This record gives sequence, structure tokens and C-alpha cells, in this order.
Amino acid sequence: MRIDRLEHVQLAMPSGGEALARDFYSGVLEIPEIPKPPNLAKRGGCWFERGGLKIHLGVESEFRPARKAHPALLVVDLQTLVGKLKSAGHRVVENEPLEGYHRVYVDDPFGNRIELMEPTGS
Repeated sequence: MRIDRLEHVQLAMPSGGEALARDFYSGVLEIPEIPKPPNLAKRGGCWFERGGLKIHLGVESEFRPARKAHPALLVVDLQTLVGKLKSAGHRVVENEPLEGYHRVYVDDPFGNRIELMEPTGS
């Protein structure tokens, strides 16, 4: 027996936040939205996927953002994404260095922490 890989990560969002989720995850991060299965779509939320990258946002009635727990996304051309995030009005935060990576943090529109990492090539 073994656990092979992470299938998807789910983040919480408040009810009615689908347009904000689409603007950020599909618009800024450029992760395409896919339709949720009909039996799950009635709950609200959005799914964003490209290949093995799968971020699902689900509605939580007593929503509180994940301020510490977070997904870390590997990025190609982090500086361009940082510029795009800043242009869209998102605050980008640099943190302590991590050997082998350039990395920053950004909050999604609901305050969930997202880490963005690019290997340094060293």
C-alpha cells in the first residue's frame, strides 16, 4: 500500500464568490475553469484544472480564510506572474529565502494564502 500523489487541493470560499474566484484563478493565474459535476455544482464553488494541477474552491457557510495552511504552486516565469498580480491589485509578499527557489506569497480574493515558487536552477 502507498499513497501515490495529491489528486487535488480544495480551498474554502464564501457563498457567492464564484466571480471573484474566476477572476483570480482563471484570469490572473491562468488556470482554466472546468465544469463541476452537476450533483456537486448545486453546492456552489469552482474547479480550476490544467493537467495534474487541480485547485477546487468550495463554499463554506462559516468561511474563514486559510492564513497559514496553503498550497504551494510551481511557476514558470515567476517575475512575470508577480507583475501580473501587482497590476491586478494583489499584494505580493516575499518571505524568508528557501534554498533552490524564488518564492512569494499572495492571498486569493478571499484571503487564502497561496505560495508561488520557481526553481532557481542551481
